[in-house]
Amino acid sequence: MLSGHHHLRCDSMWFVRRTMFVSAIAATLVWVAASGEAKVKLPEGVVVPALIGFGDSIIDQGMNNYIPTVVKCNFQPYGEDFMGGKPTGRFTNGKTPTDIIAEMLGIKDYVPAYLDASLTPEDLKTGVSFASGASGYDPQTPQIVSVFPLSQQIEYFKEYLGKLKAAFGEEQTKFILDNSLFLVVAGSDDLANTYFTVGIRRLHYNVDAYTDLVIHGASNFIQELYSLGARRIGVFSVPPIGCLPSQRTLGGGKSRGCAENYNDAAKLANSKFSATLQSLSTTLPKSKLVFIDIYEPLLHIMLNPQQYGSDFDTTLHYK
Repeated sequence: MLSGHHHLRCDSMWFVRRTMFVSAIAATLVWVAASGEAKVKLPEGVVVPALIGFGDSIIDQGMNNYIPTVVKCNFQPYGEDFMGGKPTGRFTNGKTPTDIIAEMLGIKDYVPAYLDASLTPEDLKTGVSFASGASGYDPQTPQIVSVFPLSQQIEYFKEYLGKLKAAFGEEQTKFILDNSLFLVVAGSDDLANTYFTVGIRRLHYNVDAYTDLVIHGASNFIQELYSLGARRIGVFSVPPIGCLPSQRTLGGGKSRGCAENYNDAAKLANSKFSATLQSLSTTLPKSKLVFIDIYEPLLHIMLNPQQYGSDFDTTLHYK
């Protein structure tokens, strides 16, 4: 997310107790039981050849490095805990959720950005990320800061499919599409930036109407992804945006507590996300759509830091 995530110690915030948390995500997506081991053991006959990501900064692996935007993290101190302190454009100190899930599933250690010119056909075969920091389901969201909209991410995905077919053939490409994990992570910037911070949409929409607009965009994106062959799709919820440092400063009052109205908007959007995915699951044959709630786990971490080790020394509170 713009203005929020790259002020956080994302390596701590997103990945505390990462084995438990990410194992649960991976297990939900591929319908296996999570374990405390370094890798998830898949049932016999279950394969996950690739992990492919779309969305915003939570899983931007460096796509924004390739465009003229202020929303970049390809400089220090970002990446200080990653590959010997190398800033790669990831909006975190270390790995992103896509990296961790891919590693735990035994796919590969790092999921690259699609525009990385060094990628080989074998790199493409095991998955890439098209996600662009500060993008969103609302078309206006990426326009504000000149990043890749979801529509462009889809166009790159079509190009990617062409490369797979050229390198591995139609049959192998279909196998990859049928069995890979597709992660969609967006919505945070729509609410935190486009609606609450910049305020463009507040001129014409209240929170209920705007979350409808966001969910409509999400639904259309998921259906388009499905039409291109994706079958296993995990959609992340909106996190507790009211507890991000930027939003606490803007809406948290003198105490800079979590902005409750921002979090209420996130919860409203999440309830609509969940219902929409349930509906799509009944209309898209052979699809496996999963809504991944990151709101509650992250809020618990932020409000109860003492339970998660010495890296968390400040308890947040609501205004």
